[in-house]
Amino acid sequence: MGFSTAERVDMLKRPWKLPLFALRLVSCWARLAVRSTSARLRRRPDVVVVGYLGHFDVLLARLLFPRTTIVLDHLIFAGTTASDRGVSGGLKGRLLAGLDRLAIAAASIVVVDTEEHARLVPASASTVVVPVGADSSWYAAAAGERVPGARLSVVFYGLMTPLQGAPVIAEAIATLDGRVDATIIGTGQDGEAVDATLRAVDGVTRLDWVGPSELPALVARHDLALGIFGTSEKALSVVPNKAYQALAAEVGLITSDSAAQRRVLGDAAEFVPPGDASALAAAIDRLAGDPTLIADLRARARAAAPRFTAAAVVGGLVERLAERP
Repeated sequence: MGFSTAERVDMLKRPWKLPLFALRLVSCWARLAVRSTSARLRRRPDVVVVGYLGHFDVLLARLLFPRTTIVLDHLIFAGTTASDRGVSGGLKGRLLAGLDRLAIAAASIVVVDTEEHARLVPASASTVVVPVGADSSWYAAAAGERVPGARLSVVFYGLMTPLQGAPVIAEAIATLDGRVDATIIGTGQDGEAVDATLRAVDGVTRLDWVGPSELPALVARHDLALGIFGTSEKALSVVPNKAYQALAAEVGLITSDSAAQRRVLGDAAEFVPPGDASALAAAIDRLAGDPTLIADLRARARAAAPRFTAAAVVGGLVERLAERP
């Protein structure tokens, strides 16, 4: 549709933009309806998969394929995502929660990424937990050339929303002023606070954006990747894609100590309390002071990485589809 997640959330704050969304949606749906006709005439599909952010598209899929198994990748809940980005409560909150329920009801199988998100799905729905995993470009990046630097190199990338805890990361890096080299990538609602904290800090490279084709190699050149450190309900319910990507690229990982992340990542990562900049700084400083510790952490990433390939993470969904008539 040409709208990013941030732009979709922005429409919730500026309702006068919603007609543009509706017009684009109708246009896309018209094209999908025409194309699906030829597909149905050739051979009715066994399964239709609706990708994430498919809250509206799954309704169209159900209309076009009423007797087909519809799989909805419900990676993002409209209600919790909007709340994390400053839109919550009142009529908007109820509408978004209702949209989640409507989308789930239209699906035959609902795919979520963690057990915590599975608990948000009504018990009547057929739910499968499929970790996000990492694509092949991240595994390929692990084989690239890496030249160790004089100081520990740390990388963070992501949209700077409360889920990420970017101000916590910035405060930790500021505490370590000059003891590590840090690459910080991203923009968002917490971006100004991050920039203010890091403006005078030595050893920081600040980038707004790195293209997806370049990002895996850039991350793989670092010793340590930082996950998420937010304290919101959503932050405590997810395992971010960057965690899987870091492991695939064989980069050491530090992230917040939530039940979701500890369950999925196990001993592949180092954990610190959510929202605790001092604990994060101490953990990074400890790794910076002992090269054997970062070598061990990278080895743990290498050992865990095969669990999160595309073929590995999708196993439960394949089994569930095989069970359907």
